[in-house]
Amino acid sequence: MSKQKKILIVGLGLLGGSYAMGLSKKGWQVQAIDRDEYALAYAKEKGIIDQGVSRDFEEMVAAADRMVFALYPAAFVKWVEQYKHLFRPGLIFTDVSGVKCGVVEPIQAMLPEGVEFIASHPMAGREVSGVQNATDAIFAPANFIITPTEKNTPAGLAFARVLAEELGFAHICQLSCAEHDRMIGYVSQLTHAIAVSLMCASDNTHLAEYTGDSFRDLTRIARINERMWSELFLENRQVLIEEIDQFTAALQGMKEKLIQGDRAGLEEMFITSTRRRQAFDR
Repeated sequence: MSKQKKILIVGLGLLGGSYAMGLSKKGWQVQAIDRDEYALAYAKEKGIIDQGVSRDFEEMVAAADRMVFALYPAAFVKWVEQYKHLFRPGLIFTDVSGVKCGVVEPIQAMLPEGVEFIASHPMAGREVSGVQNATDAIFAPANFIITPTEKNTPAGLAFARVLAEELGFAHICQLSCAEHDRMIGYVSQLTHAIAVSLMCASDNTHLAEYTGDSFRDLTRIARINERMWSELFLENRQVLIEEIDQFTAALQGMKEKLIQGDRAGLEEMFITSTRRRQAFDR
């Protein structure tokens, strides 16, 4: 636990900054690496991190016992490939990546002996980016998913769980990488795809002047980081395509009921949706 009270975060954006903020409040010594010197200076000034560098970070990495990578998936894999020679035996690190199958296996395969990557995914975020928008308040109502493989150890699992507990996540669970990507394709990626499609379906610039709360709520996540989400969609494309097909079939079913004037069928759909949505309000 003494080692776990010192941590190095690579990538000081919204999630990396929110991790840093939450852990600093819990008494952790937080170091950070980010190419944006303004972000590092801001985080240091606000007490989010103790130390941060944008270059010449080799000694910092070589001394690290615990790390969190808050990078886009492709950049994460590339970073580990480039700097894995700096990792010391005993290092355990995790991530925040929204996809796992294309990340976990290649990284675990390239690690030096005695270094462990335990993958995890904080199901939390905001529609803004950057450390200036960081807040650890996003973790309290959120789920935290750990995706272990046969290469992980009890120590690695314990680190991921301690991290989630320290940050205050509402619920911690474990899934395989494949289970994670299947689930995330439905509850996260499909929902973003629907929100984006709604906003792209009409170019009426006056929508905001007369829309109601339902439209605002449904399209909240359509304000989206195009670089990150295009990468996530493509990394998990086959799953997402299947989920879009399933959703399209359900929407087509509703359309058919409207064509047929099938009020009973519509009511049955509404009853089913209400019953299933109640699980989120417990």
